[in-house]
Amino acid sequence: MTHKILIADDDPSLRLLVRVTLSDSSVTLIEANDGSQALAAARAERPDLILLDVAMPGLTGLEVCRALKRDPTTAPIPVVMLSAKDKEHDQNLGLGAGAVAYLTKPFSPLQLLYLVEDLLHEPPADPG
Repeated sequence: MTHKILIADDDPSLRLLVRVTLSDSSVTLIEANDGSQALAAARAERPDLILLDVAMPGLTGLEVCRALKRDPTTAPIPVVMLSAKDKEHDQNLGLGAGAVAYLTKPFSPLQLLYLVEDLLHEPPADPG
């Protein structure tokens, strides 16, 4: 089964890290580099999972997440917030906006991979 994942981050190197980490035949990645693009892509593509940077130009990740959760067509899509802000208050804002998880940058690619597999209910790939 192929899963669509939207990665929304204004940092091209972070989008590259996510692309490399999650690249395999069962994942189609959709990329956005600001909040408005992220919202439009989420509504048009209906991804299975959204990885959303908190601090983006235009709409912030928190604003995008709140808008997605208000829309019945996008509300069920799990959102993972990505942020360099690591205070408990920041995490609470992300989760309060409707995110199911909050990853602090820099994060381990393996941590991201396991979280995505868990959220998409995919068994981890057999390393051997």
